[in-house]
Amino acid sequence: MTITQLHYVLAVAENKNFTKAAQKVFVTQPTLSMQIQKLEEELDIQIFDRSKKPIELTETGQKIVHQARNIVNESDRIQDIVDQQKGYIGGAFRLGIIPTIMPTLLPMFINTFIKKYPKVKLHIEELHTNAILERLKEGHLDAAIAATPLSIEGIKESPLYYEPFVGYIPPSHRLYKQSKVAPTDLDIDDILLLQDGHCFKEGIINLCKASKNYNDERFQLKSGSFETLIKLANEGLGMTLLPYLHTLELGSKEKECLRMFTDPKPAREVSLIYSKSELKMQIIDALKDVISSVIKGAITFQNVEIISPKQTIQKQELQY
Repeated sequence: MTITQLHYVLAVAENKNFTKAAQKVFVTQPTLSMQIQKLEEELDIQIFDRSKKPIELTETGQKIVHQARNIVNESDRIQDIVDQQKGYIGGAFRLGIIPTIMPTLLPMFINTFIKKYPKVKLHIEELHTNAILERLKEGHLDAAIAATPLSIEGIKESPLYYEPFVGYIPPSHRLYKQSKVAPTDLDIDDILLLQDGHCFKEGIINLCKASKNYNDERFQLKSGSFETLIKLANEGLGMTLLPYLHTLELGSKEKECLRMFTDPKPAREVSLIYSKSELKMQIIDALKDVISSVIKGAITFQNVEIISPKQTIQKQELQY
């Protein structure tokens, strides 16, 4: 039994196809098939049921894949220990970012990080929280940036910043003349929301539930982007809430529609999350340092810092 054979098994388990798995691990399909067959003969069991389309794991195969993932992770840890001892920050690093954070945060730190750590080969994916957690669990991501707390077993959370919610209230709305808004001013019936699957939507629902202004039957206007929500609001269809960083790139006319919340400001906690095995921690720490640095230098709206003292921030407990 070799680590290479276990890598091949994991590739087939993930892709459910020998040809696709071979492409993923950069070998020919006959080579991959032969190595897996050798392993099955050595163990005297079948790992895959090849009669099924797509290929499925046998009952024993499922247990083997689970253990193989642990073994491969631990073998990677040996190289990781050596890299940390040498102070080496480089190699492939797979990062997931949720959709409500990626468009605003990624442009803020990516160039700085690449220039500072040119030996790191970043592979970045935009994924919803559930997909991120699954990929972290399976070892297909090294870390992710997501809204927390999640409180998931086996996952560590390292907070980066607390991002306030900002109201986008057009002139036609009942709250437009207010200089600031409070959670008790909100009514879920006139708030435009993101589609299901976005954790930012859940934060808004929780905020309205806490304020008692919540009707479980009313969710008709939903969109997959903040830009669409802003346009709908401008058409007089309601108001919406935006994450603070998203407001920085708005035009002057749109910024006239922004309203901060009264203290304590509702906000979401944004964190780097990663496996408790703590592989590639030198890169995770480097990411955290760079992101924290660029966030501190972010332009502020109405002199409100993106990183606020804990006593002025009301973190939203997001439900997933």
